[in-house]
Amino acid sequence: MPKKLINKLIRCVHFTWRMYRRGETWYADGRSNAIRLGRHSLDTSDREEALQRLTLLDERCAVKHGLIEGPCRPVEPHVRLKLEEGRALYEQHISRPRVLGGVAPATKKRYRTTFNGFVPWAVKEGLNYFDQVNKHVLNRFAAHLESRGRTSKTIMNELTTLVQCVRWLIEEGSLPNGEPITLKLRKFESQRSYCYIPQEVAAMVAHCRADARLGWLGDVVVGLACSGMRIAELTGLKWSDVDLGNGWITLTDETGYEAGVEPRRTLKSGRSRSVPIDAELRSVLERLPRKASQVFLGPTQRALKPDFVRRKFVRHVIKPLAPKFPGTPGKQSFVNGRLHSFRHAFVSRCAAQNVAVLVVMEWVGHAESPMVRHYFHLHDEESRRQMRGLDFLGGAGGRSDGEVSVS
Repeated sequence: MPKKLINKLIRCVHFTWRMYRRGETWYADGRSNAIRLGRHSLDTSDREEALQRLTLLDERCAVKHGLIEGPCRPVEPHVRLKLEEGRALYEQHISRPRVLGGVAPATKKRYRTTFNGFVPWAVKEGLNYFDQVNKHVLNRFAAHLESRGRTSKTIMNELTTLVQCVRWLIEEGSLPNGEPITLKLRKFESQRSYCYIPQEVAAMVAHCRADARLGWLGDVVVGLACSGMRIAELTGLKWSDVDLGNGWITLTDETGYEAGVEPRRTLKSGRSRSVPIDAELRSVLERLPRKASQVFLGPTQRALKPDFVRRKFVRHVIKPLAPKFPGTPGKQSFVNGRLHSFRHAFVSRCAAQNVAVLVVMEWVGHAESPMVRHYFHLHDEESRRQMRGLDFLGGAGGRSDGEVSVS
């Protein structure tokens, strides 16, 4: 094997490899073969030793894929995949462009949290390599998480992430002798967000409008309560999304758009949607000044950030009004409400007033059966008619439950 070709493609007996260094360690990349063999750490900083280990790796991969007969040589410590190295490979994999199957930033953050907890725990347990991660190890890790007070849903999510990581490492050839992990996980329903009733929404709007410093927050409450938008969607709403003439708000998923000056909007569902403008929301939109591209501005007339709104909402709305809406001990009540509760309230209010399920799903962007979506078409006039018959503020806007505004 020619030594001078270390940084170029190296042709071994069975496969072609690209050997390279990352820091002080040599790696072998076999993804250029017809059989994608993935990347492997040779776990040495010595070039001559790395070449010897590459020969062993080449033979093991040939046995695994049926090119030669005979048992694969035992996996030796110097070619085993360390936990941190396997984690780095998997995080690089999920960070690929979305069009190639990469995950959203929030999902990457959640996976990172999983590894931040698992790897230090595993090292303390005397586990340093991914070929040591099996069903029994994950059962112990689950018990550890439970002892730390993690919810069943959180434990299920973390175990699922680790199982997916091991499977991908095996498929990519980074764990040549690894076996996929099979766990029987019981799904649990997570605790739902508190759902506001119309009287609570009306009280919040009145509370904000009674204080000039909170007027902007009252507008946000109306926007969330009357549209079902998520807070990130509302704070990112632009005047170009609003068509007052035809009575529509259009939220466009811009993931596939070319990058421009402004950041591209990414909707959780991955698809665009339109929402008819309710009468109460229309009155707010008609009153708001168009000082910026964003519709809803903060107390200093600057663009809002979701976290800023969350903090102000709890401090200036939830806490002051909590005594007015006491709850039942052991059950969620008004004090547990947050901004996402408006989305629950929107859907619940629509259901209570007999809006068709498919219409509501169209407004809020919930996923549904592909066949149902294929045969169902929501016409503009029917959507507007349904919206005109709703009351989200419990009569606070001067309209009672029995009245229907007509435009």
